[in-house]
Amino acid sequence: MGFGSYDESEQERREYDTDGGEEGVRTEENAHTGEVSFEFDASNDELLDRLEEIKGE
Repeated sequence: MGFGSYDESEQERREYDTDGGEEGVRTEENAHTGEVSFEFDASNDELLDRLEEIKGE
């Protein structure tokens, strides 16, 4: 075998841990349970005008 080659049978013999061991990603670890709110002082028209300005830059 040359450099960079691989044996396909080796790929077939590979074993995978599907028991959900410690190596997985824990999604609930950093779960957010609070609330988020925003207050805007600008009108919708002002915000849309500003968006158009940003797109033009």
